[in-house]
Amino acid sequence: MSSEPTTLLRLLCDRERLTYRKFNERFTLTGVDLFGRNPNNPTCGEPQFRRWTGGKLVGLPGAETCTVLERMFPGYTAAQLFAHPSEVIDPQVPAYDLDLEERIAMTARDAHEAAGATAGMSISDNTVDELHDQVVTLARRYHRLAPVRAFEEAEELRRKVEDQRDRTQVPAQLQSLMILNGQVAALLSAAAFNLGYLRHARTFARTAALFGETTRFTPLRGFADGSLAYIAYHAGDNTESVTKAERALSYGGLGDVAERRLHAIQARAYAHLGDIASAQRAIRLSEEPGRDRRDELHDTVGGEFGFTAERLAMSNSTTALIVGDSDQAEAAAHQALTLLGQRAPDEQSAHVRGGASADLAMARLLANDVEGAAEALAPVWEIPSDQRMTGIVVRTARVHRHLSRPAYHGAQLAGQIRERIEDFNRVSPPHQIGPHVGLLALEA
Repeated sequence: MSSEPTTLLRLLCDRERLTYRKFNERFTLTGVDLFGRNPNNPTCGEPQFRRWTGGKLVGLPGAETCTVLERMFPGYTAAQLFAHPSEVIDPQVPAYDLDLEERIAMTARDAHEAAGATAGMSISDNTVDELHDQVVTLARRYHRLAPVRAFEEAEELRRKVEDQRDRTQVPAQLQSLMILNGQVAALLSAAAFNLGYLRHARTFARTAALFGETTRFTPLRGFADGSLAYIAYHAGDNTESVTKAERALSYGGLGDVAERRLHAIQARAYAHLGDIASAQRAIRLSEEPGRDRRDELHDTVGGEFGFTAERLAMSNSTTALIVGDSDQAEAAAHQALTLLGQRAPDEQSAHVRGGASADLAMARLLANDVEGAAEALAPVWEIPSDQRMTGIVVRTARVHRHLSRPAYHGAQLAGQIRERIEDFNRVSPPHQIGPHVGLLALEA
């Protein structure tokens, strides 16, 4: 790309590093969000994209196309997007200064990578530290990212780690890089699962488990086996799920957070097997006070590797629904939402809010409180389409199935909720770009 974009659209695409493929994906999803799944939605071929960004367009495209572009780049009209940047941005203010932090970050990465290139087969320990910091940052930002974006960032990070592994023969550095590689594989597994790709999520989780076993880094191995356990019960392999969770709990060196997560996963696995007593016992174990034990992954890195109190409550709410205890489910869902509300806005997980709200709605439906269920679902509708991941989709689908029973036929409010859920899930990533979400359980 040239250094002087001829249209504001090209400037914005350069700034966000939008290749044609990424631009087209966003354009298509935005069109679906605006107009629904319609074969007449506006499209953008690659030659058309080149004309748009190259200042070769005569006049403006159609009204619907302009509407999509204005939604993609809020704050600008279609006319401004196709105009020269100097006509829209004050020429006294350098355009790229608007994204100074991004430029600084990009320059810092480039400078760091250039310095690392001089190290030959022995890389600097600072390079390993920098990669570690990037893994920690991604894990802690994960809850704020759409799963597609999370996968892309993790994929790029995996390539960086692999590149450095090929350039060093120092055993301690290789050990650290393999652990980082395993952590990135675990994040890729979470992203693939959230997009509805269970088979690939399982492959990534097995990769993470292999790195954990090879490096003798027990927390990673425990986390990966826990992931394999919940992937298994979503796929209907309930016996395997119990086995994976029990094996992970047998490892030494796990902290309280790790064991809490594994007991919650174990509880769900038992619930799917119909072993209610074991499921309730596992729930109690997950809620017991810890013994002040920590580990280097679930606690020190944290983020997606952690397991917050509200996520625990949400998971146990779902397990209670599976075993048929609506009172316990409603209490746990309420607890999850209360705990979530006590966090700063940027620390609140849309996944937990949506999942707990859907569980609360389901618990109320079991008590035949349709109006209460509609009220509980209100926060769900506010979740942006690109963050409607597998856990939320299957929970709302569970509500939809319940309201599709003959007892609700002809009931106006029940019908409205069903239609709202259909519209909500239709534009979710698992339905748009993932396989059909016909899962048997709900994500932890």
